[in-house]
Amino acid sequence: MVTLFGIGLSRMQSQMKPQSHDLFDESTMSFGDHLEALRVHLWKALIGLAICVVGALFIGHKIVAVVRAPIDSALREYNLDKLPHQITEDPENPDADPSASIDELIASLNSKQPQTAETKTLQKILRDYQYRIDSLEETMAEPVTLAVQEAFTTIYLKVSFVAGLVFASPWVIYQIWLFVAAGLYPHERKYVYIYLPISIFLFLGGALFCFYAVFPFVLNFLLGFNKLLGVNPQIRLSEWISFAITLPVMFGLSFQLPLVMLFLERISVFSLKDYHEKRRMAVLIISIISMLMTPADPMSMILMMLPLILLYELGILMCKYFPSANASPFEAA
Repeated sequence: MVTLFGIGLSRMQSQMKPQSHDLFDESTMSFGDHLEALRVHLWKALIGLAICVVGALFIGHKIVAVVRAPIDSALREYNLDKLPHQITEDPENPDADPSASIDELIASLNSKQPQTAETKTLQKILRDYQYRIDSLEETMAEPVTLAVQEAFTTIYLKVSFVAGLVFASPWVIYQIWLFVAAGLYPHERKYVYIYLPISIFLFLGGALFCFYAVFPFVLNFLLGFNKLLGVNPQIRLSEWISFAITLPVMFGLSFQLPLVMLFLERISVFSLKDYHEKRRMAVLIISIISMLMTPADPMSMILMMLPLILLYELGILMCKYFPSANASPFEAA
């Protein structure tokens, strides 16, 4: 009887004991076990990163070609009007169209019968002239390096490492998530499932917007001043690579604005009313951020500021319509 009473009393005490919210209260893993799990996941992430970097080394030249495509196109267009693509006078036919291209003149000489020695010589001269113009156009549209080792160390290896990091990022994020998710409540994991894809989408959208929409406008704007001042630009390829990597990252980070606004609203730093009433202050802050995150030219600043103003309005809509767990993602559902 005493034994049964003792068992019943112990059960009553366990039921009356307040439930702990410690994430590791019911865990069978010790602190050392958690460190060991972290070490395993980090090693897996590093191995995946190394494999992707090594793989990127084999296609580094193709990646460099993609990264330098905007500056090649801008330089080609900049130097286009400097090249003598037209011949104003045909030596054998003064009445010929002065706007005729070299290819048209060669075709015209080929149609003449009989083919004299002078005609053949002129055709050869024109073909050689066309070849030199094409070679000059390609040379003028190419960035330069200032050291013999720069193409390999500063450009090829740097681009390959960054590309490998990008390729490995899904695997690295997955390994980190496997470790972190074990210590989260179900409602906290729900928020990750909802907002992480949105964050990735906004980052990629900002980076692609910068690469395909901002770069052409910025390069034409900046090279236009070289043309205005009569300066021949010599673009260093390593500096362009750094610029072409940094600016899309800045755009991707700045495009996280709606999620930052949503987070600040959920933890009660700002309210939806504050976002509505302080639009002018928000525009000023956005302009300052755009100035700090872009090069010293107004075109890139404007091209970052305008999307951010639209994303500010998107952030207001997300704060208004996205579901919340009693206005706090940190409270248990």
